[in-house]
Amino acid sequence: MTAPHARYRRAVAIPAGMAMATALAFLPNTTATAADEAPAPVSADATSLSYVVNVKPGHGTSAYVRKAVGKAGGKVVTSYDQIGVIVVHSSNPDFAKTIRKVRGVQSAGATRTAPLPTAVTADLGTPKALSAAEVAEAEAAPGQDPLESLQWDLPAIKADKAHEKSLGSSKVTVAVIDTGVDDTHPDIAPNFDRGASVNCVSGKPDTSDGAWRPGASESPHGTHVAGEIAAAKNGVGMTGVAPGVKVSGIKVSNPDGFFYTEAVVCGFVWAAEHGVDVTNNSYYTDPWYFNCKNDPDQKALLDAVTRASRYAEKKGAVNVAAAGNENYDLAADEITDPSSPNDTTPGERVVDPSECLDIPTQLPGVVTVASTGAKGIKSSFSNYGLGVADIAAPGGDSTAYQKPEPPATSGLILGTLPGGKWGYMAGTSMASPHVAGVAALIKSTHPYASPTLVKALLYAQADAKACTDPYDIDADGKVDAVCEGSKNRNGFYGWGIADALDAVTK
Repeated sequence: MTAPHARYRRAVAIPAGMAMATALAFLPNTTATAADEAPAPVSADATSLSYVVNVKPGHGTSAYVRKAVGKAGGKVVTSYDQIGVIVVHSSNPDFAKTIRKVRGVQSAGATRTAPLPTAVTADLGTPKALSAAEVAEAEAAPGQDPLESLQWDLPAIKADKAHEKSLGSSKVTVAVIDTGVDDTHPDIAPNFDRGASVNCVSGKPDTSDGAWRPGASESPHGTHVAGEIAAAKNGVGMTGVAPGVKVSGIKVSNPDGFFYTEAVVCGFVWAAEHGVDVTNNSYYTDPWYFNCKNDPDQKALLDAVTRASRYAEKKGAVNVAAAGNENYDLAADEITDPSSPNDTTPGERVVDPSECLDIPTQLPGVVTVASTGAKGIKSSFSNYGLGVADIAAPGGDSTAYQKPEPPATSGLILGTLPGGKWGYMAGTSMASPHVAGVAALIKSTHPYASPTLVKALLYAQADAKACTDPYDIDADGKVDAVCEGSKNRNGFYGWGIADALDAVTK
């Protein structure tokens, strides 16, 4: 059984039997920016595309390459010399083919298949927001925030017990690389790190005030994720996994909801250079679900994001990413991808996931997170794969499949929503921030630990969980996914379920 494939993996529409739909909404909107700090305007040419040109890192873009870009009909938007990635706009359909032949260019490719700007897309659904009455009716135990009784996911990773020992350090920052974060939310404002926040949508940092926030009709996804990680324990609303750490917003999703390569590169580089300790990445880089190394355009995108994520880790950040919501075995010999490219007309193709990578999920060094439901088994939608899934954490599931114990009523994950609200969403997008929060607690406990050590502790402290076999989540008599591996490491749960209590005590 495979969950319905939405263009976005970040939140998933739960299958039939669920009382509420929980998919992302990506709608057009315009984000205002200060004129003196705004990104370079997009070309008015209706055929213009965005490209990344990858050269040797560590030096300024050579005059030779810059001249070649201009000669090929391109305009440099910005360059990240520390990793050798140049962002270019061009309306020349042969730009990439031409620039690849230039001395010093290692790879180059279009970051999209739709011209700038992209076409408007349809609403895919919205989170289930709590009503004022539901907020008022929630009853919390002594010492808990008012909505904490609805958060079955916290005890699932022992975060409730961890909070009795530590809430995490305010010297640790988790960057939410996503659709933007509403830092005015009462559960987020106390822990928000403005200095580590930015709008990277154009591929060039925009630091004007509030540029990192989602617009009124843009997705609430990033705000939900931020609350899961670090909603303050302040007597208001809900509680994050690491309610004492800082959280920042790095907006990389454009108003139409696309996460393009130049924005993702900008996001990782910004995190690297602004003291971020953990990044959360609950998305895949559009427009290709899988980026194949034998395609010159897709190879260039893969190269660029790989360079950026490695740079962030080199600078001290642990990069955490969602595994995806299609019930794919990412360790299979082949996968049918029906959704790429998703910004024009998708076509069905068969790919080898060891050669065609979901980025940043499958990049070297990235912590890949699978999702579990309220009964602690793999969510019906979660991607998996032996050697690909590193760890698991709560991301929710249909109550028809995994129903939580009272007083929790929803099998989904509670999070913050823009405008001072709270609501439920589900997906590996919701699992990833749980692991990012636990990584932040580990960094709080071990402030001098390198990213490599934080990841080693994250995996060593995880609670080992054997394969669910047979896995028939909808009880229809048919196996819905096959788990491979041992109790200590397998395709469904990786090294196990994240453990917040060990993170603050070991």
